Amino acid sequence: MNPAPLTDFSKLCIHTMTTKPWDIETAMDKYAEAGIGGITVWRQWLEGQNIEKIGDDLRARNLEIVSLCRGGFFPSATKAGLDAAIEDNQKAILEAAELGAPLIVLVCGAIPGQSLENSRGQIIDGICKILPLAEEHNIKLAIEPLHPVYADDRSAINTMASANEVCDKIDHDLLGIALDVYHVWWDPELKKQIEITARANRLFAFHICDWMTPTADLLNDRGLMGEGCINIPEIRALVEANGFQGFNEVEIFSNRWWSEDQGKFLSDIKNAYLNHC
Repeated sequence: MNPAPLTDFSKLCIHTMTTKPWDIETAMDKYAEAGIGGITVWRQWLEGQNIEKIGDDLRARNLEIVSLCRGGFFPSATKAGLDAAIEDNQKAILEAAELGAPLIVLVCGAIPGQSLENSRGQIIDGICKILPLAEEHNIKLAIEPLHPVYADDRSAINTMASANEVCDKIDHDLLGIALDVYHVWWDPELKKQIEITARANRLFAFHICDWMTPTADLLNDRGLMGEGCINIPEIRALVEANGFQGFNEVEIFSNRWWSEDQGKFLSDIKNAYLNHC
C-alpha cells in the first residue's frame, strides 16, 4: 500500500524536542522560514515564558499548534506521588489552553517493581481525574503507546490494543490515541488496531521517525525518516486510508542529530519527509 506523494510541507509538524538545541523563539522562526505547517511544543520550552504570548507568536508565523507534549506519568508507589501526577497533568491542561494547543500527548508512565496491571489501573484513574478539567477547556488527551522496551519505567501502555482498552473503559470523546511509528511499527496487529482506532474516532495524532539498526541508545538514537527499518509510507497509507487527515509529526530524539548543525538538520528533515514518508 502506497500513500499519495507528499509535495509540500503544509502537513509537516515538527516537535521542539526534535531540534532540541534551539529555544522556542529560534525554533518558531526557523520552522516558519522553512515553510513548515505545524509545531508541537514540549513543555520544557514554556518554562519561564509568557505562554499566551508564545501562542500568539506561533500563530503570527502561520504555525499551527498541533499539540502540547507531554502529560502522563500517572503511576506511583505513594499517594503523594499519585497526587503530584494529577496536579502536574492539570497544570499541563491549563498550559495547553493558554498556548492554544488542542491536544496533550500522554506518556502514561510505569513503576519498576509494580505490576503492569496496577500501573494501568492508576493510569485509568489518573486520566479520569483530569478529564473534567480537560472538558472545561476542550483539550483532547492522546495516549501514546510506547514500545515494550519502555514498559518498566516509562509506560505500561505498550500496544495500540492496550491503548484502545483504556479508551474503551473510560469512553470519553476527548480521549484518544497518538500513534508513533517508532513504538508500534513491529506490531502484527497494527493494521487491525488502526482500523479499530479510526472507527472509534480516536486516532488523534501521527508521529514519525525511524528505528536505527543497530540502536545505540533506545531513547536517544532515533533516526531521520529513511535511515532505519520502519516502513513509514505504508503506515501513513494505513492511517490515511482510515480517514486520518492530521499532521505528520516529526519527533526525533537523537544525540547524533542534536550534535549537528540544526539548520542543516531541518533541511534534511524536509528532504526526508518528501522522499521517505
